[in-house]
Amino acid sequence: MGGRVVAPDRVLDDGWLAIAGGKIVQVGTGTPPDINRVDVDGCLVVPGFVDTHCHGGGGGSFSSGNPEELFRAVRAHRRHGTTTMLGSLVSDPIPVLRDQIAALRELVQEGELAGIHLEGPFISKARCGAHDPATLIEPDTATVNALLGAGRGDIRMVTLAPELHGGIKAVRQLAESGVIAAIGHTDGVEDQIVPAIDAGASVATHLFNAMRPLHHREPGPIGALLDDERITVELICDLVHVHPTVLRLAAHHAGKGRTVLITDAMSATDAADGSYILGRLEVDVRDGVATLAGNGSLAGSTLTMDAAFRNLVRGAGIDLLDAVRATSGRPAELLGIADRTGSLRAGLAADVVVLDRDLRPAKVLRQGEWVKDDAAATLSATAPLSGAVEGGVSVSDG
Repeated sequence: MGGRVVAPDRVLDDGWLAIAGGKIVQVGTGTPPDINRVDVDGCLVVPGFVDTHCHGGGGGSFSSGNPEELFRAVRAHRRHGTTTMLGSLVSDPIPVLRDQIAALRELVQEGELAGIHLEGPFISKARCGAHDPATLIEPDTATVNALLGAGRGDIRMVTLAPELHGGIKAVRQLAESGVIAAIGHTDGVEDQIVPAIDAGASVATHLFNAMRPLHHREPGPIGALLDDERITVELICDLVHVHPTVLRLAAHHAGKGRTVLITDAMSATDAADGSYILGRLEVDVRDGVATLAGNGSLAGSTLTMDAAFRNLVRGAGIDLLDAVRATSGRPAELLGIADRTGSLRAGLAADVVVLDRDLRPAKVLRQGEWVKDDAAATLSATAPLSGAVEGGVSVSDG
């Protein structure tokens, strides 16, 4: 019995992919081409995960500015199947953010990151979570322009609280600049959220977390964002930040067209428990749960996208097709790169994750090459792979 390939519209039992030149050239079922097969019998084959909100991993932080740390974070998540990701920065003084942006731009230019996400500094002090309140400011045109200028087109998303003075204007400025305006870390009421959506905001940053809670007489940001068809909602699916029942309710209401899983991972991801720094604040990690040393508030996560996928399927009971949409297809659409990655279709990059029976990565391909340090690397040739994968992936150097 061959592996199952999750195509955009159905799961292909006994399916296979043919890959050449780093791209998928054919998707089929039955007998694959008779070239250099890699058998993944009994496994599930899904697109490489796309994470739009990640602060680090493997002991490395995207805020560090240290090239070795930056690459370490990327590699840590890639081993877990994330083949495309944004590098997220927490709030810091503007000169510090500009330096951090410059460091991340190098990874974007080298193709290691798909862009940069600024989570702050234009967020609410009342809902700042693991952001240093001393670094938070209200948005103004000149400051927003300064940050976008530092990004030179590589900033893809900015999270802000629209109730701040200048918030709606900043949303419009970001949207008109081609940057995703995300609403998050907000204490706003519905009457302050809806105008931001009308101004061009299109994403809810980790819905439920670090925002005014839902109330039956004042729906606040959660009600406004979840119920508006123009908004894609991020969900941290570690089953700690959001209860499985709430995850299921949100995913069902938003549907596969508006649900995106994120990690919101910090440097302790894929690393040992202990003390870490997120931005300027000390974080304690115990049993994989990251909390601020000062007050015990959740401080990002130690989640990886493969774990988020497992949790959505097994913890929240979402079906495979919708889970793949939430971890690959929809985030790729959000970033405007669905013509290059995010699904298993001919012509797209060979970004592929082979999941074992426990839905854990057994092999990871990025642009047709095995991810280094992955268990599958021992199966590869010293040069870029060539061949075909029965019940899963077929690779050829074209």
